Amino acid sequence: MSKKLFVGSLDWNTTEDELKSLFAGIGEVEEAVIITDHAGRSKGFGFVTYKDDADAEKAMAELDGHQLGGRTIAVSEARPLKPRNERRY
Repeated sequence: MSKKLFVGSLDWNTTEDELKSLFAGIGEVEEAVIITDHAGRSKGFGFVTYKDDADAEKAMAELDGHQLGGRTIAVSEARPLKPRNERRY
């Protein structure tokens, strides 16, 4: 089963390849994604999905507080997206 991690406080210039490379040092990464705005600029956070839950747990323990691109990153288990309230105008 796979487990998704939230990675916050990313430097604006961090690439998905750099993110994946860092986390691949712990275990097999399925996907590494940096969230961007409508103009394609990084929002400063992303998600990494591991194939193995044990690797994800190890990554949280070892990489939370790690330096990447001159910033201290925060790594935690990703929470499910909450449904938005539909707004009608």
